[in-house]
Amino acid sequence: MAKISGSKGWLSEYLEYRKDLFLSFFKESAEDTHPEQSLYRLLQPKGLLYGHPVVDDEDEMLAEGVTEVDKLKLLMAESLINGALVFHQKDIDTDKAFSDVIMKTVHSIGDFYNNVYPELSVSANSVFRKKKSPLEIAEKILEKRVVSTSKDKTDFWVNFFNNTLLFLDIYFFGQWMHTGADKAVAEFFRDEKETLRFSVVKVFAAAAHANGTIEEQEKRLFEYFLGSSRLSDTQQKQAKKIFQDGAEIADIYLPVQNSWILKKYFLELAILTVWADRKLEESEKVFLSNFNKSLGFFEDDLENSLLAVEGFVLENWSNLENLQGEKDYDDVSQEYLDKIQSMADKNARKLAKEMQAQSRLNQLMRKSANEDLSKAEEQELRDGIMKVLRSVPTFVIIGLPGTFLTLPMLLKILPGSQPPK
Repeated sequence: MAKISGSKGWLSEYLEYRKDLFLSFFKESAEDTHPEQSLYRLLQPKGLLYGHPVVDDEDEMLAEGVTEVDKLKLLMAESLINGALVFHQKDIDTDKAFSDVIMKTVHSIGDFYNNVYPELSVSANSVFRKKKSPLEIAEKILEKRVVSTSKDKTDFWVNFFNNTLLFLDIYFFGQWMHTGADKAVAEFFRDEKETLRFSVVKVFAAAAHANGTIEEQEKRLFEYFLGSSRLSDTQQKQAKKIFQDGAEIADIYLPVQNSWILKKYFLELAILTVWADRKLEESEKVFLSNFNKSLGFFEDDLENSLLAVEGFVLENWSNLENLQGEKDYDDVSQEYLDKIQSMADKNARKLAKEMQAQSRLNQLMRKSANEDLSKAEEQELRDGIMKVLRSVPTFVIIGLPGTFLTLPMLLKILPGSQPPK
């Protein structure tokens, strides 16, 4: 498999390379209760909700020499395609139907961006009047979209504000594929896109005011956000005034009546914003609780989102140097483990039932109490415990940080288990 490059044809090569992974995700998503839960489960671990996309550097297609822009370009292509697939469960019942939806999705990328993001439009004709294929158009548009977000790659918060709006691309594209595209739909999405971008700024302003003090760091973060939000001049003036004066939750437009994932997106942006200084003050907890209620969520939803954000940060700690400060890794990880432990304890009966059905896992756990396991056995036990934990609905939706959670940690978390020697 050749590595990806900026040359023509990379998207076609990528589609062939990722074919089995697309199919695997599609089959898994059929078990979710709603397509938006599938989309969240796909995007949350990859960091696209948080403006810090994470790709697997060990991936063969991301070999040495591939730039960060190329990695983000692949992740956007993968997310757009998978995001469209989850809304076509009822339409796909054969291998051909699956392939047809993949190609229809890729062909629609150009139409979507040309209509909803006209500033990124790509002509269907080349310099020599030769007609570009839909694949070529999609390649060019994805390259333009990703380059427009690429700035300082060394700062988590710069990336957060430059890239977090990429999620709206993926969300609207899934809706575009689901509803069908026409002039009226395109106009609606253009208007909704601008409104939601402004809502993100309001969420940030409200969260920054949560503790009653606007720090110098928060002022800089707000400027970063304005620079990447593509708001109109009028909206920028409004946003600056809101940031100075503060914003009431009731003043933030949120389409809460019809989109679970959009509500999660705004809630978790608020969590990350108040968490910028690595500590959560009581006033900020009150703000998050009130914001959570305004979104129509329950207390468990806030708890789950806090777990999701903290799990993502811990899983990617080495890449998020600017989050390492007043609160070091040990403190953050212990708080997170306490929350996971509490969730496991609440579901102890269900987890015990799952473990009873796993004779091989029980055998390995008994063995670990008396002797050292081989590397292969440790990995088998670790994978098995992760699978058991995922029987808890919360851990299905938010996922679990697979690299962070070591075998000793998992054995402590699982009710009734003992860590190996």
